[in-house]
Amino acid sequence: MKALYVNEPGAEPDLEVRDVPVPGITDNQVLVRVAACGLCNHDVAVMAGLLHRGVSKDVILGHEISGFVDRVGASVHAFSEGDRVVATLTAFCGKCDRCLAGHQYRCREGQGVGHGINGGFAQYVALPETSLVPVPDGLDLVDACVAACPIGVTIQAISDVARVKPGETVLVVGAGGGLGIHAIQVAAAGGARVIAVTTSLDKMPAIESLGADVVLSTKDLDFSEIVFALTGDEGVDVILNTVGSAVLESCLASLAQFGRMVILGEVEGAKIGFNITDILFLDATMSGSTGASPSHIASALDMMSSGKVKPVIHQQLGLAEATEAFQLVRSRGATGRIVLIPPAE
Repeated sequence: MKALYVNEPGAEPDLEVRDVPVPGITDNQVLVRVAACGLCNHDVAVMAGLLHRGVSKDVILGHEISGFVDRVGASVHAFSEGDRVVATLTAFCGKCDRCLAGHQYRCREGQGVGHGINGGFAQYVALPETSLVPVPDGLDLVDACVAACPIGVTIQAISDVARVKPGETVLVVGAGGGLGIHAIQVAAAGGARVIAVTTSLDKMPAIESLGADVVLSTKDLDFSEIVFALTGDEGVDVILNTVGSAVLESCLASLAQFGRMVILGEVEGAKIGFNITDILFLDATMSGSTGASPSHIASALDMMSSGKVKPVIHQQLGLAEATEAFQLVRSRGATGRIVLIPPAE
């Protein structure tokens, strides 16, 4: 089969499509013929050499996987050849305390798909039966590849971590990226008022069309004064920060009393400092959120099928065009997701 490898990471990574054997499967595994695999900032960080921790040597990247069941192991009963599926972000045990609590993405024995074990930038991927979620009829498989990440990830952040209530004001920072543009839709579908921040003027119409009540485009990272003006000097109830350290100070300055900030991404990898009283005297909380469990992925697929959330795919490219895809994401030239499509033969 064809598979994409990172020979040498860096600002201009050496990426190569190799011919390698189709993976074998154990009794509890399923061989999936990959239809599409989204290119996440996580993948880009590995390609750029910014992320090393826990990444297996010579691993095939890609965790946003959709495809068809090609073959099943002897102990697999939930899936059959030809079934349409998406993958979870982690191959999990299903038995530890975290799995039993619904936090399968933080399984104590878990291995990240496309991180610890081979992922979907290939024609085939072998995954445990428990790591697959069925795709509803009528939903396009290319669209379905973003069900776990970014859509399931934003559902988990909004519903379980931030606990957004109808009528609350949610600020989405990095609104034109893969996480942000879907977070807008999930928050709006739940009845929130959404203020979106992007540095890209050309992305504003798309962001507004997908549910944002107000769209701010500013290259000045301190957007807090505008946010306060828009909220009657109250600040926002919830911030979904998909950018990370680069905008942290402005995010903190935008929070209302009892506000909650959830950090979903880190673009620059920078260390920062801030005054702890910015959190203390607001009675505010700041949390991280990066995963999605099967229940979140199933919710994402339902929201996509019902039209409550529209998958935003900027462009489909082949594995051999991965360098172009990498540069598009790094330059913030993509609105939504870039998706890699393995060759048919």
